[in-house]
Amino acid sequence: MHSTKHPIAIEDNVATFQLTSFHYGTPGSGKKVYIQASLHADEVPAMLVAHFLRQELDRLDAEGRIKGEIILVPAANPIGLSQTIHGTPFGRYDLSTGVNFNRAYKHVADDLKGSLAGKLGKDAAANVALIREHARASLEQWAPTTSGGLLKKILLSMAIDADIMLDLHCDNEAVLHMYAGEPLAEAVQPLATLMGAHAVLLARESGGEPFDEACSRLWWDLAEHFGPEVAIPPAGIAITVELRGENDVRYELARPDAEALLQYLARNGVLDIPITPLPEPLCVPTPLEAVEPLSAPHSGVLVFLKQLGDKVEAEEAVAEIVNPVTGKVTPVRPKHAGVLFASTAHRHLLRGMHVCKIAGTTGFRAGNLLGS
Repeated sequence: MHSTKHPIAIEDNVATFQLTSFHYGTPGSGKKVYIQASLHADEVPAMLVAHFLRQELDRLDAEGRIKGEIILVPAANPIGLSQTIHGTPFGRYDLSTGVNFNRAYKHVADDLKGSLAGKLGKDAAANVALIREHARASLEQWAPTTSGGLLKKILLSMAIDADIMLDLHCDNEAVLHMYAGEPLAEAVQPLATLMGAHAVLLARESGGEPFDEACSRLWWDLAEHFGPEVAIPPAGIAITVELRGENDVRYELARPDAEALLQYLARNGVLDIPITPLPEPLCVPTPLEAVEPLSAPHSGVLVFLKQLGDKVEAEEAVAEIVNPVTGKVTPVRPKHAGVLFASTAHRHLLRGMHVCKIAGTTGFRAGNLLGS
């Protein structure tokens, strides 16, 4: 194992941040895996999971049981970790630009449609190697003008050519759930089963250019662009793992999460460790377009009637908003059946504020599916 320090500064005489990555195994000896934690810096559970991953990877590397290359970035956002507002950590948005740290990544397929014209054929393995070469070259030409943009370039440059990319996040309050590209449904299912995910949300394009799609969407975009006469498989498995809620920072959660991630890598031939049987899955993948966000109909106290992970029917009340001044009590009901998988941690809301999200089975939304 070796570590690398990546300075983050767009010019001299300004504050410089430092990103640290840990590198295991041997590049080119097998599959490449990239894992990062807490791109939204105030989503702390991922960093604790990364701590246990690092301990195990140190041991496995010393024993020669890593059959490929693994890059681990245990704290992916040093800029966000330095940001506070009135003493409260604030790591979701770059305070200098207002841009979400998990949005606005370069979609290299736009460059590759031109640079690869006439160079691809029916040999899928040769195509994958050439696409990765051109993807790396495209990122080298990316010239961010802010520290946040430079951070994004550094992270994506390490991940763009990975066979497997795991981006560890969490929600405000939630059960464990995942996001991935629609063509990756089969590839993501073992990890969802190992980790006990209550929802696996799929989209071909979710909007906003998040990190996972910057690593994976180029494959099916290029396949669609060049057509069936060119062999382009979905060669980058990229999964966003939402590790429950922001306050779910406990050893008894983080250790099993790390073990499940290592089992997933073993099943993909990256680690030489005993493979355990898969448990029964808690869910099947469903469209991200079928997620129904619910909001407060008026201001008041939020009282949940359902628990995270519960299945709810259409028009069934999942919560009530209680106005303590007027006495008005209004139920919050989804229009579609599904699983209550995420909610706000706030218990007094103003009208229109986010209440929760329901994962349904039939898509009905379009456009930017992730929000800001």
